[in-house]
Amino acid sequence: MQQRTLGRQGLTVSEIGYGAMGTAFGYGPSEDTGSITAIRRAHELGVTHFDTAEMYGWGEGEKLLGHALAPIRDEVTIATKFGLTPAFAPNSRPEHIREVVDNSLRNLNVEVIDVLYQHGPDPSVPVEDVVGTMKEFVDAGKVRYLGLSNTDAESIRRAHAVHPISVLQHEYSIFAHDSEQFFPVLEELGIGLVAYSPLARGFLSGAVKSREHYDASDIRRMIPWWAPENFEQNVSIVKELTEIAESKDVTLSQLALAWLLAQKDYITPIPGSRNPERVAQNIAAADLELTSDELARIDELAPDGGIGGRGM
Repeated sequence: MQQRTLGRQGLTVSEIGYGAMGTAFGYGPSEDTGSITAIRRAHELGVTHFDTAEMYGWGEGEKLLGHALAPIRDEVTIATKFGLTPAFAPNSRPEHIREVVDNSLRNLNVEVIDVLYQHGPDPSVPVEDVVGTMKEFVDAGKVRYLGLSNTDAESIRRAHAVHPISVLQHEYSIFAHDSEQFFPVLEELGIGLVAYSPLARGFLSGAVKSREHYDASDIRRMIPWWAPENFEQNVSIVKELTEIAESKDVTLSQLALAWLLAQKDYITPIPGSRNPERVAQNIAAADLELTSDELARIDELAPDGGIGGRGM
């Protein structure tokens, strides 16, 4: 697989990564054995960048990923995030950051975290103080690169002035275009973009179902794309996207990932799956090239993303 450089500090990753949220949080009951097999399959097929967070099972997701990657730790980059409480309230106080990062190092069973993100802004703590605390771990050799997630352009600039930010993580897909507002500041400062939920939380997976088919704990039951007033319109968009994919003899998910890779050369999507076959299918998208006419048609079908917005 080709590599992409994110930021100007030396972070190089596979052009498609792996997002591990679903192994421990958000998409119904987890199954560790299958998840570990899927993670290792991703690496076998060329994936070198793996993403998790404290909140994905409150440490359990980190432990699972650390266990899965232990045999090939030196061949991959691992990213994790801090900044939330179990009630999903922001908490980026310096003492909390230090506690969480030390826990993450133990959970992942690593000596250094490759990429450390603030999971989201904390209105009570200036971003300069947050990044100043993150920098302590860089200086101590416990973190290699810094990132921000789900933030705004002003905060990116302020953070970057304290310590270089290598990556912004933000949701980006054919159905979610919010990330495009950041392109100017990312290009100005030389920051990469890690695109999470590149398959629109499953809406672009080729197997979307209405919300009543999902487990009560499944986050898709709360996302506006699945709301009854929006669902059928979004299914109609997916149908036309699927026709484009079928004309190229590829899957909808492969089309969606190829679209992302074509947007900018500093974007790395991190699809996640607990199914090794689905993982292989996603990774094959790295070999797919879309024509300018195909890209234009996709943009025409969903100029503002999915109907109803991502809502998160």
